[in-house]
Amino acid sequence: MNFRKKTIRDVELNGRTILLRADYNVPVEGGQITDDYRLKKSLPTLEYLRRQNCKIIVCSHLGRPEGQVNPEFSLEPVAKRLGELLGIEVKFVPESVGDQVLQAVKTMQTADVLLLENLRFHAEEEANDREFAKLLAEPGEYFVQDGFGVVHRAHASTDAITEFLPSVAGLLLENEVQHLSVAVDNPLRPLVTIIGGAKIADKIELINRFLTQANTIIVGGAMANTFLAAQGYKVGKSLYDKDGMDEAKNILKQAERAGVELVLPMEEVAVATEVSESAERRDVMLDQVGDNDIILDFGKQAAERVVSLVEHAGTVIWNGPLGMTELKQFAYSSEKLADFIAEKHINCVVGGGDTSGFIASRGLSENFTHVSTGGGASLEFLSGKKLPGIEALLDK
Repeated sequence: MNFRKKTIRDVELNGRTILLRADYNVPVEGGQITDDYRLKKSLPTLEYLRRQNCKIIVCSHLGRPEGQVNPEFSLEPVAKRLGELLGIEVKFVPESVGDQVLQAVKTMQTADVLLLENLRFHAEEEANDREFAKLLAEPGEYFVQDGFGVVHRAHASTDAITEFLPSVAGLLLENEVQHLSVAVDNPLRPLVTIIGGAKIADKIELINRFLTQANTIIVGGAMANTFLAAQGYKVGKSLYDKDGMDEAKNILKQAERAGVELVLPMEEVAVATEVSESAERRDVMLDQVGDNDIILDFGKQAAERVVSLVEHAGTVIWNGPLGMTELKQFAYSSEKLADFIAEKHINCVVGGGDTSGFIASRGLSENFTHVSTGGGASLEFLSGKKLPGIEALLDK
């Protein structure tokens, strides 16, 4: 598909000062970044702008500091790692707006990269405050939106900012939109979608869209328990969405009417009597789930069925693990699926969030067709929603 918003390739940026919104909301432990996937994915945009002799001011958020300065959420470690990846010094300013920023920008040379402190240290960021956006925009000549993970939010650095600077998309954002659009709107068939999660309400719009687009929908996570309970199966003490039972029944009927195969772990489920690292995994037939059992993964037979469905897919869209991947013994089906997709080079688009993190933890991100950098953004985009941070950019 053609991206209908202007990108950094569509405007003359040579020698300009660029304000770039990235999504560097990455896990940091003890001052060290434990997963730099989002940083690496932003490099093509940064390298393109450096070749255009731009001065690049990067802004981002990290965590949820709730509008307060909190050293735990400082972006300083990100500046260090970004510099290592780019092979240059990335200067860091311990503020997002104001005189310190303006002074630092004055000293910048061509192709320099400067990272500002966490935008969310200011409550005005999430409030989409116009005056804060104006201050943020002050040193820039163009705004480049490259933080796909935040474009579903109407914040100062995604929405209001576009009032003050001509605003275009970066290469990461363009790449995300193109991959996700093709997967849903023009997929190679059969299209198999895998949807995990806890509550049906969180994924209902995604499910409804796939009921009209997909050939097969595989439901995993605690959400699968809700569908099982809605069909009258005993789920013991499993987490399930009691409020979503009627919706589950309705979805089952819609799938049948639409001729969409809706797959649940009917063959076998993995259960335990507690949720802990020491919990013993038992694979049992669905009709053998006891009153004290908790369903935490697809059973091994059910996992084999999922793999066989994916093997013959033209396109796979994966949003949400099949089991409780936080516990090694209940990550079996998700691991088997991820390893199979990677090994067989199956055309698979991963819709961000927990699934992206899980695949990264196995070192498989580069073996997938596309692993989105956005969790909520990819979910909303795949559901067919318009995203404020994209809509605000200049049209082609």
